[in-house]
Amino acid sequence: MTLKYIIYREDKYYVAQCLNVDVSTFGESIQEAQKNLKEALELYFEDKQGRKEYIQIDEVLFGETVVNV
Repeated sequence: MTLKYIIYREDKYYVAQCLNVDVSTFGESIQEAQKNLKEALELYFEDKQGRKEYIQIDEVLFGETVVNV
């Protein structure tokens, strides 16, 4: 199973967030965040319910926008 994820910096940590399912984690380095996300996803998919919540994502585009609040 191929999963898409993003990593972004939040304060002193890197946050890794999966786009296919609602799983995220963090680490002190990009590599640690990636490793932690892989472990979290393996645990998540041990549960059959996790497989049911999987969303197939074929293409990922990245952008940002400004919202006036």
